Amino acid sequence: MLDFPRWKVLLIAVVLSVLCALAIPSFLPERVTNGWGFKPPRINLGLDLAGGSYLLLEADIADLTATRLETMREQVGTEMRRGNPRVNIGDISTRGGRLSFMLRDPSQVDAARERLLSITGGGAGLTGQREWDIQVLDTSRFVLTPTQAGLEQAISTAMDDATEVVRRRIDELGTREPTIVRQGDSRIVVQVPGLQNPQALKELLGRTARLEFKLVDLTANPTELAQGRAPVGSQVLPYPGNPQGLPVVAVERSTILSGDQLVDARQAYDPQTNEPQVTIAFDSEGGRRFARVTRENVGKPFAIIVDNQVISAPNINEPILGGSASISGSFTVESANQLAIALRSGKLPVALKVIEERTVGPDLGQDSINKGAIAGVIATLLVIAYMLLTYGRFGVYATIALILNILMILGAMALFNGTLTLPGIAGFVLTIGAAVDANVLINERIREEQRRGRGIIQSVELGYKEASRAIFDANVTNVIAAAIMFFFGSGPIRGFAVVLTIGIVTSVFSAVTVTRLMVSGWLKQRPRELVI
Repeated sequence: MLDFPRWKVLLIAVVLSVLCALAIPSFLPERVTNGWGFKPPRINLGLDLAGGSYLLLEADIADLTATRLETMREQVGTEMRRGNPRVNIGDISTRGGRLSFMLRDPSQVDAARERLLSITGGGAGLTGQREWDIQVLDTSRFVLTPTQAGLEQAISTAMDDATEVVRRRIDELGTREPTIVRQGDSRIVVQVPGLQNPQALKELLGRTARLEFKLVDLTANPTELAQGRAPVGSQVLPYPGNPQGLPVVAVERSTILSGDQLVDARQAYDPQTNEPQVTIAFDSEGGRRFARVTRENVGKPFAIIVDNQVISAPNINEPILGGSASISGSFTVESANQLAIALRSGKLPVALKVIEERTVGPDLGQDSINKGAIAGVIATLLVIAYMLLTYGRFGVYATIALILNILMILGAMALFNGTLTLPGIAGFVLTIGAAVDANVLINERIREEQRRGRGIIQSVELGYKEASRAIFDANVTNVIAAAIMFFFGSGPIRGFAVVLTIGIVTSVFSAVTVTRLMVSGWLKQRPRELVI
């Protein structure tokens, strides 16, 4: 129990050194760490500590339903016109929240049904129910009704996309670690530390991302391109994922299509190779324009641009007809899904309205930090004084472990890019008080063994061995409680659970392993009988 191989001593030293080093940047002003040449990990302050703006956004489900209905109306019209023979239909009605139209030739009912099945989607989520219910009335009238499962999936997809759009918009501000999370089925919580003007934030979220499709200029000289110069009629745009290695690319200034013509983009699989790809769909006007451009530019690459940054530049292998296309290449499932999200996130897929807003001033946050720091210092000093007076040398070891535990908690939070909130400070102070519980159990157990007549070495060995069981059992229950708070809580409660969990892990490590290493080293130097 008291034997430590050299590799174990080195491992403990490395863990302590790394976590303590990671805690240092959080104590320094940002102006100091900015001059280091790299961005060190540091703890972020939550809205209640740093001050800032809080918004609760709610999706307009009625708007989403109307948009989805209009999009399907355009797809139905396009699908009936394409192909040979053409299916002749009358005007498409959207009354009553459903689509209906008449066939001019009742003999085409089977052809019309097949085409509708191809565009109304498969099973919605895991339900197996179709997104649209297709009915044929009076042998020639089709009625398409959105199913509840299809609507729920559309809401879920729209909210995921809206969350991504909101995040991309807020990142333009260069703010410090904004918190953007979904709440329930149709709400998004936005917390931006350091932003004191919620009106500016609301205006930012109301912006629509600009999505464009342009042809790549193959005549551009790579040397001039690296210098930011493009041929006449073209422009240089950043392209971080350029497979050619150059972080920019030249594209023609004329726009083939804009995001207004894109209605959908999803990660899918190539039916022949089963490799991940991205499928995109345009409205009727966009489909016609895209078909004409791709027919005239087979073999050339076109750039997909979001906010003046190229995110992909695939080749046009063949004319793309029918208002839909697929983008294939060296995609993984994750990269294909990210590209699909980026394309869908060109604009907010659902209208968002602010239903709650508030601003936390920086003075209030700083006051909370000061009071939390005072509480932490007082708790630490009282615990240290008690341990020194009660256990002497072993109290010194417990004090060293306590200080290392504080640094390790801060280092672990910085490593995981954690956010410290006011309840998190409460969890931090609670951890300091509870951190020495393990040392108290161990030291009292050692005293008990000494009272039974055992020597110091045997007492220490049995003390650590027997007390460790109770220590681990007690802390496992604490971790379970913290996990329940994290998964079922939100906001400040989750912040408290995160700090508490990290504190439990580091306190057990410091109180049991680190102090045992220090005691072992001391006993090897002074093995004579002692009493604590």
